Amino acid sequence: MELFPQSPWFSGVNAPSRAELDLDDLEVIGSIPQEIDGGFYRAAADHQFAPRFADDIPFNGDGMISLFRFRDGKVSLKSRYVRSERFLAERAAGRALMGKYRNRHLDDPALGDIPRDLANTNVLLHGGVLLAFWEGARPVALDPVTLETIGRWDFHGTLNSPTCSAHCAIDPETGNLVGFAFATKGEFTRDALYFEVSPQGRVIHEAEFQLPYFAELHDCGVTRDYICFPVVPIMGAGEEALARGETYYHWDPEREIYLGVLPRFGRGDQIRWFEAPNQFTSHKMNAWNEGTKVFFDTCAAPGNLFPWFPERGKPFDPTKAEVKLVRWTVDMASNGDGFENVEILSDYIGEFPKIDDRFQMRPYRHGWMLGFAGPRRGDMAHVDLVERTTEIWEAPASKVIQEPVFIPRSAAAAEGDGWIAQAATDAQTLLTELNLFEATNIAKGPIATIRTPVHMKPAYHGNWFDGSLIKSPEMA
Repeated sequence: MELFPQSPWFSGVNAPSRAELDLDDLEVIGSIPQEIDGGFYRAAADHQFAPRFADDIPFNGDGMISLFRFRDGKVSLKSRYVRSERFLAERAAGRALMGKYRNRHLDDPALGDIPRDLANTNVLLHGGVLLAFWEGARPVALDPVTLETIGRWDFHGTLNSPTCSAHCAIDPETGNLVGFAFATKGEFTRDALYFEVSPQGRVIHEAEFQLPYFAELHDCGVTRDYICFPVVPIMGAGEEALARGETYYHWDPEREIYLGVLPRFGRGDQIRWFEAPNQFTSHKMNAWNEGTKVFFDTCAAPGNLFPWFPERGKPFDPTKAEVKLVRWTVDMASNGDGFENVEILSDYIGEFPKIDDRFQMRPYRHGWMLGFAGPRRGDMAHVDLVERTTEIWEAPASKVIQEPVFIPRSAAAAEGDGWIAQAATDAQTLLTELNLFEATNIAKGPIATIRTPVHMKPAYHGNWFDGSLIKSPEMA
């Protein structure tokens, strides 16, 4: 087998793991509360073979889904590759076939015309199946218990789009999956789709609309009455540029940004686009509405935060990447097309925001983020949006920490009453662990550290689901 590139994206903490795991009763320093019963599902891009191009970006890796299963004061770990069409073709060939990220011009001809599913970005448990998402294709369904692949998922034949974005959401009140997709009618098109999926797993509403310009549409905000789409200029290269071998996306520092707001269960032509000066955002923390007034909390920076998608012809500029939690306010009843208000909620420089998911779609108090100051992610913050305070836990210097997730103490517990789980990898030993914190007292450090005897590729996103939902599906 060829060696993996020795670049920062494929070595050290970011080195591939390539290990499918079944580990029971992991070692624990401290103690795990007996009442925690559920699963922390995570998605990572973990190449099974060395990439065809050494300068490729890490997002081009095969989907690796992991599950930390908490029950009776113990934790087990399972991980499995997503058996996508691309994964199976490359395994049969014994080598990488896909070219650079989303650039089919650089594929090995042996790959043929199969879908380029990666399913490596996010995971949600809905309609009885675990869905692994990636923005260039429909999700892939897995068994929530075994993590074995069921197949590409079109919600029982009801989704009218070849793509589905990574950050669909689950409405905590109705149980609907609120989804969206872009480039629905071809690469680099402005065509997009909003859809709702019933708890039984079938699409019950769709609305087509067009973006102001083609861009990566990565996340959304869902309120009781609206769905919000931040559009920032992570622009597509275009076919000619791909044929020249350019990166699929690049940052445009001159273009304005937009927040699109569409009534839920409305028509595509009802979308309103609110404009703001050039800036970057990727992930929202929460959104809600009070009548026609919409509040959208997100992590925003003066410039690009993605070094793998730099400005065309220029190196990445880290001086413009000071990302902070902000609140954008727009009014659907206004006559203007600008933001009504922009407010910085915390001076903490951080990203990967998380909340107590039970409090989506309404005013909330607690949020958690990873630090982005300095050369590494070395701390985590708890932001109290009522007291306007920020509490920080500083990880040991050798630890590289990953996106947190909130675990409620019970279904009826008050907001923030529970725990934060967060994976970390030691840069010296390369072993991965999972830390457990009291959610509103993270500064005192973990109440438990769950050790694994292995290196796991750092995950992008993950979510917590109650143990009552973790069961194998009954497939028709």
